[in-house]
Amino acid sequence: MNIFIAILGLAFLILIHEAGHFFAAIWVGMRPRRFYIGFPPALMKTTRNGIEYGIGVVPLGGYVKIPGMHRPAPSDADVHFGRALQERPELAAPLQRLKRALASGDDAAADAAVEELLRLAGDDPPPGFSRGIQEILDGLSPQAYWRQDTWRRIVAIIAGPATNFFLAVVLFACLFLAGGGKATNTVGTVVAKTPAAAVGLKSGDQIVTVNGKPVGPTDISTAISGSKGKPVTLLVRRGQTFVTLGPVHPKVLDDTDRLRLGFSLRGEQLGVAASAWQSLKLTGVVTKEIGKSLGRLVHGEGRKDISSPVGITQTLDHSASQGIQEYLWVLGLISLSLALMNMLPLLPLDGGHIAFSIVEGIRGRAVAREVYERVSVVGIALVLFLFVIGISNDVGRLGG
Repeated sequence: MNIFIAILGLAFLILIHEAGHFFAAIWVGMRPRRFYIGFPPALMKTTRNGIEYGIGVVPLGGYVKIPGMHRPAPSDADVHFGRALQERPELAAPLQRLKRALASGDDAAADAAVEELLRLAGDDPPPGFSRGIQEILDGLSPQAYWRQDTWRRIVAIIAGPATNFFLAVVLFACLFLAGGGKATNTVGTVVAKTPAAAVGLKSGDQIVTVNGKPVGPTDISTAISGSKGKPVTLLVRRGQTFVTLGPVHPKVLDDTDRLRLGFSLRGEQLGVAASAWQSLKLTGVVTKEIGKSLGRLVHGEGRKDISSPVGITQTLDHSASQGIQEYLWVLGLISLSLALMNMLPLLPLDGGHIAFSIVEGIRGRAVAREVYERVSVVGIALVLFLFVIGISNDVGRLGG
């Protein structure tokens, strides 16, 4: 059950990322062609106001299609109409005119060639023909992404990472508001099937002493982990009575190698303003640490900090078993990480599209399609490199 909740959480983060792109694109005048929950092909779909909404067969995340991410190129015509040309040789002449028009940037000639292709195809077009025509028309339409002002393009792209970033800040603020402030001696959550649960510790118990020594909130963890595996005894206040629990042996419960009993302490409840401020501070700290981690990777260090979707799901799975608050903390951290990683200036990541939009805005004209493709190859290679490192780390952790 926990693994399902973990996968659902990761899919939700991807879905809201795509939803950010979708609604921002509509707001700036780029009407997306598709918005799917999950990935195509579609299990079910409907079209409203020219937008195809659907539920995809692959039940992870979401999918948004913004028209004309790049100006159509002659090579696109080969890809879209290669099979159709084999079945209908009479399409060759207008197809060549379309390719020449795309190469020269003559939109009027391209439209005329498309009309001729449609006329020759008739009511029984060859396989893939209609989809190819739609792709070309989308790329030439006034709503095409590459035709938009620089600010509109940036807004549509940055909205995805911004949505993940905003979700992280809101989650952290809500968790601080619910009691994630300064720690107290009061037990908040007791994890099932741990020494704390076995000895009878309960949420709401106030820890007074550990092994007979009075402890404050910052001393409790140190006293337990410093026992070096020897049994510890807790004196807790439960309501109006005092209860002695133990002796009980602390255990290593996660990959930090610290001895624990399996409970968390309740924090002092913060106000709305204080919770929001603490959330922003935490976001800043995590952002700084992620930046340091990427910097260490450039210098050949920090490999162990990288994780793949396998490891992310495993982390969410573990946090789900620790309780809802732990799960939401981890979900917020992963959402923030997704936002920051997507802002790296590499194609096909969002940061790469933003960087190219700025460059094209300064130049006053589009970057050649060949440049996009070469830079994308480098970006994809780097992303795959990080994925391979992450999956090797995760396999190593799973295998002990």
